[in-house]
Amino acid sequence: MPSPSAPPASSLPPIPPAVDKRRRWHRRWQWELLLLVYAAYDGSRLLVHNKEEQAEHHGEMLLHAERRFRMEPEHWLNSAFAHHAWLGVPADYIYASLHYLVTPLVLIWMWRSHRAHYAHARTWLGLATVFGLVGFVLFPTAPPRLLPHGGGFHDTMAQHAAVGWWGASGSAPQGLGSMTNDFAAMPSLHVGWALWSGLLIYRYARHRVVRVLGLLYPFVIALVVMGTANHYLLDCLAGTAVTLLGLAVVGPMLRWTGRRAARRRQRPVPDYAVRAADGPARSGPAVPSPRLPAHDDRPDLNTGPDRDFDRDFDRDIDRDTGPDHGPGRDHDTAGERLL
Repeated sequence: MPSPSAPPASSLPPIPPAVDKRRRWHRRWQWELLLLVYAAYDGSRLLVHNKEEQAEHHGEMLLHAERRFRMEPEHWLNSAFAHHAWLGVPADYIYASLHYLVTPLVLIWMWRSHRAHYAHARTWLGLATVFGLVGFVLFPTAPPRLLPHGGGFHDTMAQHAAVGWWGASGSAPQGLGSMTNDFAAMPSLHVGWALWSGLLIYRYARHRVVRVLGLLYPFVIALVVMGTANHYLLDCLAGTAVTLLGLAVVGPMLRWTGRRAARRRQRPVPDYAVRAADGPARSGPAVPSPRLPAHDDRPDLNTGPDRDFDRDFDRDIDRDTGPDHGPGRDHDTAGERLL
């Protein structure tokens, strides 16, 4: 039962359409924004079109840097995956599927089971993806499997394409290879998204086994992307860096947007004078009544044949019953004559 001090529901002004539309957008934007970011990630291939030579040069630069510091596990991992199908085929399936399944499933899990932390997780993922897009555009890089003359690497995805749904163009399904960005190696968002998923699983999962699997997941993905010759070790480190950078930025960003939203809520909102059925009008500027047009088309009740008849009838009544008419007046007139 509402408290006596609360205004009746009928006295509350309706929500302006613009405010209601903005609220609906805020309820929906978390999914639409992520779809937009993913579309930009997938469409980044258009920005690196005709940059094959530059991408190959960047790939060779990364490989030379790794050799200089003697940290190039890609070669022996790729050789093992290429010569042992029991390693290469499962790795190809992991590369072609988990990246597109685990990430949205973790996001949905956060939405359904940990709603209070969903905004943080969603914004974190979006920031990491945006940082990755910047790397794809500014530093297009060919993966090891696309280096000139092979670079000593084997394309295990093409090698085992007959046993999977992917084609010879990476992890895309057969016939859709042209829709992917082959030069989006730096940074590795496979590793970045896996780290995002793994940390959230470790943080919010209840069972210890699931939490341990969450910690192992990004390491497994890193081994897979290097063993299938799709990324360098430096790509994996860069993917980890953009994810951790997104984690560092998401907190201050959400606090800043929260302060802006609080300031918007404190702004004076125009009120509407809506009179309740059982109460006085609410305070606020009165709504001016609409002005009548210059030429009113409504019928004039003071004119017309009916009004003329009423006026003539009233005049006859006044003449017959007034002080100067009637039987009393005739008696007075006769007496005056006698006098």
